[in-house]
This record gives sequence, C-alpha cells and structure tokens, in this order.
Amino acid sequence: MRYVVVKTEEIIALEVLYKSAVDNSTRKRSHCLLLSHQKLTITDLSKVFGVSCRTIERWLDDWAESGLDSLPILPGRGVKTRLKGYEEVIAIQLELHSRNIKNVLLHLQKEYNIKILQEDLAEFFKRYWAIDGNEPDYL
Repeated sequence: MRYVVVKTEEIIALEVLYKSAVDNSTRKRSHCLLLSHQKLTITDLSKVFGVSCRTIERWLDDWAESGLDSLPILPGRGVKTRLKGYEEVIAIQLELHSRNIKNVLLHLQKEYNIKILQEDLAEFFKRYWAIDGNEPDYL
C-alpha cells in the first residue's frame, strides 16, 4: 500500500487546483493526490481515473520529486512538425507556383522527401504566422 502524505497548505493548494485549474490533467492529478492522501489504494485510483496503475505510480513519484510543479503537462509533447526549418523554401515555392499548393507539396516530396497533406501545410502556416505576427504578402 502506497499513499501520499500531503501537508495542510498543500491540501489547500490541491483543492484550489482541483476546483479551478484550466486544464483537465491538472484537475485530475490534484484530485488523485487528494484521494491518495485519504488512503485510497493505487488500484482504486486507477479505476476511478481510468488509467493504469503505473500511471498513478508515476503521478505519485512526480509529486514526491517536484510537488505542485508536477501537476501540469509539460510543453513539448505531441507530434513535431516536419516543416520546421523549411519556412523560407516553402515561401519561395509559393511565390513561384502562384500559390498552387499541390506544386509546393510535390516539390517538398521530390527535393526533401517530405510527404504531407495540403491541410497540414495550411495548418503549419497558420502557426508560423501566429509566431511571426505578419502574414506574408504572397498569400
């Protein structure tokens, strides 16, 4: 049996996060820690939250190591774009091909061995413009 021992001020912080955190993972993890403090077993917690026992153990290990900093999901997760670093190449190709995205996709596949969908290219540029702040004049 493994439980988390939580201090009084940490209980208050966990309750606030459980009730008002923006992302669901923080609410779920803080609730899990509160229930573990109330002596629920890892097996019971895994059933309540619909995750494996190993996931609960990882949450408890992270809590022991980092405290409140372990609750939110860290940035950098998910699929990384294959187009990072090719912004200028794509911009030049869009100018050359009069915004015909199919030709740009063919060029990327032929020259750089990058296969992507039209929608992925459009999504990449939406994010690229959001970072840059200026919409390119060729679109």
